[in-house]
Amino acid sequence: MITEFLILMMCSIIASLTTYELNIRFKQGPVRASAMIAMIVGGFFYFFPTILPEFYTKNIPLYVIGGTFIGMVSSTISISYFSLVFSPILFAVLLHYTSKVFNGYGGALGTTACISLMCTMAFPIITKNKKVTYGYRLIRIIFKKRKRNRIIKRKV
Repeated sequence: MITEFLILMMCSIIASLTTYELNIRFKQGPVRASAMIAMIVGGFFYFFPTILPEFYTKNIPLYVIGGTFIGMVSSTISISYFSLVFSPILFAVLLHYTSKVFNGYGGALGTTACISLMCTMAFPIITKNKKVTYGYRLIRIIFKKRKRNRIIKRKV
């Protein structure tokens, strides 16, 4: 049982990293990157359902699609590879225990992927002694710097 769960978790991690690389490095966009991986994995298990045991044939596509949802994180957000590895682990645990609560693919996979990614992205805010409004203060500082640059450019 544990080895089966670890295999599903590894599939989710690989899908997350692959989607992120296709999205950021190869500039395919988040939707196209996620769709390519989902189509390849889903098509493989659709056309060859007897290659692996039935448990893997049913569950690997679910964990891969959830992993691709995590890998769709925006290129404007600086996210570390630690977050891209830890989020699918958290996703796999949450999906394993909450899959019976949600109905349908979009409900369970999308919600669980969103929760796991948001929890992982909140770690730096929680671990540092900064307030939750740190992002707002940072935006205000950037706006002030831009305003100063405009005033300096006009005076010259």
